[in-house]
Amino acid sequence: MKKAVIVFSGGIDSVCAASFLKSKYELYGISFSYGQKANREIVAAKTFAKKLGLKEHKIVDIDFMKSLYGDSNVLTSKKRKIPSKFDYSIVVPIRNAVFLSIASAWAYTLNASVVAYGAHTGDKNYPDCRPAFAKKLESAFNQGEIDGINSGLRKDISIWSPYREGLSKSDLLKIGIKTMGNSIFNTWSCYASKKLHCGQCESCNNRKAAFSNAKINDRTKYLK
Repeated sequence: MKKAVIVFSGGIDSVCAASFLKSKYELYGISFSYGQKANREIVAAKTFAKKLGLKEHKIVDIDFMKSLYGDSNVLTSKKRKIPSKFDYSIVVPIRNAVFLSIASAWAYTLNASVVAYGAHTGDKNYPDCRPAFAKKLESAFNQGEIDGINSGLRKDISIWSPYREGLSKSDLLKIGIKTMGNSIFNTWSCYASKKLHCGQCESCNNRKAAFSNAKINDRTKYLK
């Protein structure tokens, strides 16, 4: 079976994307601790890596990024408040480029043919989620390994996302719940770091809307 490396946060998008790819690829998950407030997502990632039977799951500590990002965004800054709807302050500068670079480096060493992340059609406000970005990054990475690819030592990779398949967050939920059942409600979406989802941040609101649009009763426990 072909191999794929998936950026695996423990949220709905990455867990459902992994569910979608599971029958097609031998999956290797990679999660990142980058100084985010929502450190509970790492706990969720560990749990779902086991549930999905990932071949291997790496947690990579890049906490130094927090000092580089400073107060540029609300996800790593302690000073800035998290908004309830989209605001550009939520965008962590080229976060997915950082994640995908490291994931692709691992993919080349594994001779994996796919690097996946959970960006979907609802992520249109995030530039590093868009298919145009993924295609350019894919081209750049393969160019960076072109001699190894041409010699047969490396496989060229494709960067896959639900967005490139035209899948929405609700579409992903419908796929994921078939594989994961009620455990899907234990995925972690919240931008805050509390015992339960806050129910007020942009990510929690997107989560609620996705369940509603998918006509799935949302059993996630929210503070509000």
